[in-house]
Amino acid sequence: MFRLETEVDKERRLLLGRRLHDANWDGSSGLRALRSTSAENEIPLDVWLLDEDGALAGGLSGRTWAYWLHVDLLWVDARHRGAGHGARLLAEAERVAREDRACTRSRLETWDFQAPAFYRKHGYEVAGEVEDYPPGVHEFILVKRLVRPETAAGRRPRGLRGRFLGRRTRPR
Repeated sequence: MFRLETEVDKERRLLLGRRLHDANWDGSSGLRALRSTSAENEIPLDVWLLDEDGALAGGLSGRTWAYWLHVDLLWVDARHRGAGHGARLLAEAERVAREDRACTRSRLETWDFQAPAFYRKHGYEVAGEVEDYPPGVHEFILVKRLVRPETAAGRRPRGLRGRFLGRRTRPR
């Protein structure tokens, strides 16, 4: 006999996460291929924009995993917007992800009143949309290929395989 409970339980949540993680890795050859590579573990990636006094004027917080950059937060203080700081933050995160962590793709979520046009301007394409999340708001899921400068001329980077350029057999 089973019973259902709805109480918040941090220990059970952690156990649930571990069990799902293990089941996912056991069930996916793509995830198993990441084992023992630099892309196996999620690694935070933060870029800070500080003013002349060292105060936070903007920043980007994200993470890299599985040769992907996931941008979680990007913000620039209203007083400093329009000066290219958001573009600089995004470009630096993409550079670190591409050059230091061998990432080949980037993804993020943004709402319709935030910055979908900004991300499109910087090469992101809409991969999905969710209407009324939250009610009255439209969420966009955007992705971008992170192309190394030497590949911009049409050469395919070493180590990529198949049609899905987000996967690599091993880091360089």
